[in-house]
Amino acid sequence: MTTSIHAYRQPISRFWWAKRRSYLLFMLREISCAFVAWFVVYLLLLVHATSAGPDSYARFLEWSANPLVVAVNAVALIFLLLHAVTWFGLAPRAIVPHIRGRRVPARAVLAGHYAAWLVVSAVLAWVVLS
Repeated sequence: MTTSIHAYRQPISRFWWAKRRSYLLFMLREISCAFVAWFVVYLLLLVHATSAGPDSYARFLEWSANPLVVAVNAVALIFLLLHAVTWFGLAPRAIVPHIRGRRVPARAVLAGHYAAWLVVSAVLAWVVLS
């Protein structure tokens, strides 16, 4: 007769990641990818509707006014902002530029990313609103 010896493993809660802020932010950033994908699909549907003519665009606007679609887009916007902010926060660790043999401070890398985001947003707002 053979006996099998297994190491004891403590059960782990399904929400182990919710106990530490860093793990929670990591999981929320990972979940945010689904909302990024939704936003891409939504924009592709918008492009398709505008290219298909005024009737198609009107149907798209009517569908977009549905409270469920508005709610999903509002949640998606929050997750997209979280996604952008958390990835920008990681940028100084991923990008380590050197100028004249000296490392550029992390705050300068982060400030550069936010400045570029602001400039691109301003240009897009100008294009859309004018």
